[in-house]
Amino acid sequence: MGRGKIEIKKIENPTNRQVTYSKRRNGIFKKAQELTVLCDATISLIMISNNQKLHEYTSPNTTTKKVYDMYQRAMGVDLWHSHYEKMQENLKKLKKINDKLRSDIRHRMGEDLDDLSIGELKSLQQNMIEAKEKIRVRRVKSLEQEAKMEDPYGLVDNGEDYESAVAFVNGPGNNCSYRLHHENVHQAGYGIQDLRLS
Repeated sequence: MGRGKIEIKKIENPTNRQVTYSKRRNGIFKKAQELTVLCDATISLIMISNNQKLHEYTSPNTTTKKVYDMYQRAMGVDLWHSHYEKMQENLKKLKKINDKLRSDIRHRMGEDLDDLSIGELKSLQQNMIEAKEKIRVRRVKSLEQEAKMEDPYGLVDNGEDYESAVAFVNGPGNNCSYRLHHENVHQAGYGIQDLRLS
């Protein structure tokens, strides 16, 4: 008893669809291999499943590119021309972007400013001011982090209205001063707890 005829339409069940794909793919590859051996044919098969997995068969002693070249010669077409044109167009865009970036760098270095308009100069000046402020903020953060690294035990009191942390970083490194806090003043005298490093 022979197999029943299968209706050719999309298999809705994903599992059944994948099983059928795998079986038939292997069958097609087997037939391609037989044709290569029996008929001395040059064959290249590329299959991409619905989950974007690539499966490929190419006859021994050849490559997919060689098959494409043979196809181009046989058909009198150039498969790479349109792709080459797109690459050239993309290269032109990248060169323009590169030239613009180089020009911006020269302007920020104070070079080639003669061709800029008043508006462009004002915009450049504003950008430089904003950049300078960002650098200043970053520098202050770096100094604070450096002070914390050099003073891991918190001996530097950067609270209240003292600028001790900045003085600690900007100073020679070994200069320390002590401040006497008013709330710690006793009639009997001062103790070691009454002094705070600043």
